[in-house]
Amino acid sequence: MKLVIQIPCLNEEETLPVTLAGLPRTLPGVDAVEVLVIDDGSTDGTVEVARRMAVDHLVVLPRHQGLALAFRAGLETSLMLGADIIVNTDADNQYDARDIERLVLPILEGRADMVVGDRQVQGIRHFSVIKKLLHRLGDRVMERLSGIELLDSTSGFRAYSREAALRLNVFSKFTYTLETLIQAGKKNLTVAHVQVRVNKKLRESHLFPGLWFYLKRSASTMVRIYSMYEPLKVFSYLGALVGGAGAVLLLRFLYYFLISGGPVGKLQSLLTGAILVAMGLMLGLIGIVSDLIAANRQLVEDIQYRIRRMELGSARVGGEKVEDSPPETSRPTAVVGGKT
Repeated sequence: MKLVIQIPCLNEEETLPVTLAGLPRTLPGVDAVEVLVIDDGSTDGTVEVARRMAVDHLVVLPRHQGLALAFRAGLETSLMLGADIIVNTDADNQYDARDIERLVLPILEGRADMVVGDRQVQGIRHFSVIKKLLHRLGDRVMERLSGIELLDSTSGFRAYSREAALRLNVFSKFTYTLETLIQAGKKNLTVAHVQVRVNKKLRESHLFPGLWFYLKRSASTMVRIYSMYEPLKVFSYLGALVGGAGAVLLLRFLYYFLISGGPVGKLQSLLTGAILVAMGLMLGLIGIVSDLIAANRQLVEDIQYRIRRMELGSARVGGEKVEDSPPETSRPTAVVGGKT
């Protein structure tokens, strides 16, 4: 049983040593614990720090590609390295590494495919009241979208079984946290939660410049991913909304037409209503076509899963150096194994 702890990094020269120093090297029920650092095009000394700290594996992306793609590169590399369990943690030492044992336990016991570390956000002191309220609202929205119970949907402290990692696909370039939860719900993966501790804040977030920027990007990610898996429902709702507004305008025109005996002065309602009803019907038709495409995409994902199982099963590596690359979109310059 091999556990790979992956750490996506962007300019973490100062915080990475603290994070690496706290990671466990042995765990009950696990035969080997290895550390993988994914450098997302850092411009500081992050790569040199990782080498100096003798991490087991290092993936260097030639340019900054975003947290989601760095996470995806780490996931693929971990699978290639033969990981049975993959733990993702942040390089800013936000999460207490002592809780990794608690995080992987549900997977070791066969109770979960994916485990999310619950930070108990409402009790974190450096989170503002607005941030806590938005976090709670976001969890409720994500529960509706994913169909699973959630306690901390934005937590990046997670554990994945090998099967779960093989089934997940990351399309977003912003963040993987929301996308993978929606996929987990739609693919019937079992998601568990365990309470984890957080460390003292060492720096501000590198992911987003402000709260509203994060909300905007997160909302767009939710809509995009949910639309991929439930297109008929999304376009049907939009079509009903637009078509309903058009029907109201048509009824308004009909009312004034009947009581006044002519269409004088109300042609705007007739034209606008007719256009909106036509748009509503078009959205409904788009939903039907999109649903057929989504069914075909599901078949493609099933084929992809089987191919990945065969390829990554035969590509498990060890030794001093690994030249196999993670996904083509990541294009790392190197994957280095062994102590450096």
